[in-house]
Amino acid sequence: MPATVIYRETPCGAPSASAQGENLWLSLGDLHRSTGWELKPQGLCRGEVCVPIPSAREAEFLGAGGRFNLAAFARHVGQPVVHDDAHGVWMFGEAASARREALLSLEAPDFRLPDLDGRMHSLSQYRGRKVLLLSWASW
Repeated sequence: MPATVIYRETPCGAPSASAQGENLWLSLGDLHRSTGWELKPQGLCRGEVCVPIPSAREAEFLGAGGRFNLAAFARHVGQPVVHDDAHGVWMFGEAASARREALLSLEAPDFRLPDLDGRMHSLSQYRGRKVLLLSWASW
C-alpha cells in the first residue's frame, strides 16, 4: 500500500511502501527520494554521513527484493516514529541527539514572519545583532 513519508518535515509519496506493524519497508529508490538516505557498502549514507548496518541485525533492515526498513533504521538512530495506518502516513522526527546539539548551541531556529507592511523577515537576517522578539496570544 502506498504511503506518505514525512522526513525532515518534508512529505513525499512512497508508492512501494509496505507497512507491517511498526515497520515500514521501502524500495531503495523510494528510500532515497523520501529521505535522502541511500544504501552503500559502508552502510546507509546521506551526504558525508554514513551509519553502518550491524551485520548481526541485517535482516531487520534489509529485506527481499532490495527493500529497506526505514522505521527500524529510525529506531536504531534514535529518531521518533509515528504512523497513521488508516491514512498511510509515517512521520519521522529529529533524533534526540540532534535536538540536544541544537539546544546546546543556544541558537534559535530560523523562521520567517511578515512585518506590519507585509515584508517578510527571517531571524537569520539578524544573526550577530541583538533582536527583541515579542509574542502574544489571546488565550
